[in-house]
Amino acid sequence: MAERLFIIGNEAVGWGALMADCDAFFGYPITPQNETTEWFAREYPKRGKVFFQTTSETSSINMVYGAAACGVRAMTSTSGPGWGLMQETMSHLVNAQLPAVIVLVQRGGPGQGTTRQAQTDYFSATRGGGQGGYKTIVLCPASVQETHDLVQLAFLLADKYRNPVIVLTDAVIGLTTEAIEVKKINFGPLPPKDWAVRGLENQPDGRARFITSSHGLDPRIYPNYLALLTHLKEKYHRIEEAEVRYETHQTEDAELILVAYGYPAGVCRQALEMARDEGLRVGLARLITAWPFPYQVIREKAQKGVQFLVVEDSLGQMVEDVKLAAEGRGKVHFLGVFARHSPAEMGLIFPERVVEEVRRILYE
Repeated sequence: MAERLFIIGNEAVGWGALMADCDAFFGYPITPQNETTEWFAREYPKRGKVFFQTTSETSSINMVYGAAACGVRAMTSTSGPGWGLMQETMSHLVNAQLPAVIVLVQRGGPGQGTTRQAQTDYFSATRGGGQGGYKTIVLCPASVQETHDLVQLAFLLADKYRNPVIVLTDAVIGLTTEAIEVKKINFGPLPPKDWAVRGLENQPDGRARFITSSHGLDPRIYPNYLALLTHLKEKYHRIEEAEVRYETHQTEDAELILVAYGYPAGVCRQALEMARDEGLRVGLARLITAWPFPYQVIREKAQKGVQFLVVEDSLGQMVEDVKLAAEGRGKVHFLGVFARHSPAEMGLIFPERVVEEVRRILYE
């Protein structure tokens, strides 16, 4: 039976990880995700699991690498500047094909920027922020319950594809309190981790394993560099075919579709209802995966002449994917950080401002 809790999104990360049988968390405090680190510090040791506060975010991600190489379900969480410090090892995790989960609670940038909400890490999450050109699955919760659920999905996808997975949230989702159901999601049997480094005595076949982040240079698994790239290309294609996730609302007759993820998705859901009450034919497309991106749903609507309004709390990052998907057939509008109700760091984009922009577009 599911347990009902009244908690914030940052705590839902921990409950989701616990339900996913994550055994180790390595993290370093940084606003606005400190409650996640606190949750693991409080809950994991008494449950016989590993919590370790590292000396930096660089240490955190490298400890995740080590645990994942041993077949352990491990994760970390961070924000802004800490995410920047993790990028080299993110690239090495992909090369070594190690499953890991990283929760990224976005804050404003660049640099120290602000400790408050923003959506300024979409590019580094979806384009591969480290060296070499790679892809990571990016899941985007829009509620506290979905944070709990998508953390569990993240561990499944990480194991399924032997690839790191990012849960991309923000300070509003992370610090919002909601009543949720804490329960284990049954995804079925997991793939065996017969590749993990566990010592000869723990290998059923008695053969040694090794993990390297030099695939393409080290010929022991891939004979050459292009063989590695061929494998990665095929993996990314499988992910794009099987793991696109999105949600649509009232798009069947829409003249204008709002596109959003994270906290602006909830804002747009309310704006949609307000606009419909005025007789405006507005729909909503909400990203659940930022990568793979749901290009097809945007493309199909654009071919019918539908317009799009991207609502994103930044100078514009996801909007570029929407433009790519629309292929110039449907006009793409943008409502970003300058639509906040206040120029200070605590500013938010409110539904009334979205509706105001909808009216301007449809009546111009």
